[in-house]
Formats: sequence, structure tokens, C-alpha cells
Amino acid sequence: MDSKLTLGEAQRLVDEWIQNYGVRYFAPLTNMAILTEEVGEVARLMSRLYGEQSFKKSDEGHNLGDELADVLWVVLCIANQTGIDLEAALKANIEKKTQRDSERHRTNPKLVPDTHPETQP
Repeated sequence: MDSKLTLGEAQRLVDEWIQNYGVRYFAPLTNMAILTEEVGEVARLMSRLYGEQSFKKSDEGHNLGDELADVLWVVLCIANQTGIDLEAALKANIEKKTQRDSERHRTNPKLVPDTHPETQP
């Protein structure tokens, strides 16, 4: 597998996996419930890595990258089964945000200066 994927390629790979190994897609509402569960797992790990919560024995072995990939997987499944081209949707969404918010964040006094080093990549 190529280390760099477009969203379209990712959607195709997920669809191929579902067809070859997953039998079929779960129903859209089931996938929505699964997405909520996966986002909860990201939240749990984030609260332990970057928040005040301490790790439990059951948290061992959880990896933020893997948990985020689980979220993306389900989003790709939902997009596939509902006929959404995520690449086109993301481009349109970025354009919408640029038109709507191009100055809003720059002039937000709550964002300048950044006093939260954990927000930096």
C-alpha cells in the first residue's frame, strides 16, 4: 500500500476491504453508532495523554494514531455507503470555511498568543 493516499483512494481501499472481508457494510445507523463509539475512544485517550486523567490498566496498548484511523475508517464507510465523494466534499468545505472564517480566527483575542503548547504539532 502506498504511504500517501488521496481520500478517493482511501474510500476505494475501504470498499475493497468490505467487499473482500467484511461481507457487507453495516447499516448507516449502525455505522453512526460505531463512529460515536470510536470518537469516544479517541476522547478517552486524549484525556489521558493531554488532560488530567491518569491511565488505567485497560488503557495499555491504545495508540492515538490507531484510534484516529478507526474514526476515519468509519467515516469512509459512511461516505461510501451514502455516495459521498469525500475528496470533493472536503475541498468544498475548506472553501466554505475560507469564505466564512478568513478573518474571524485572526481577530479572535482568545487565540493570540497561543499559550497552549499542546496545540502545536
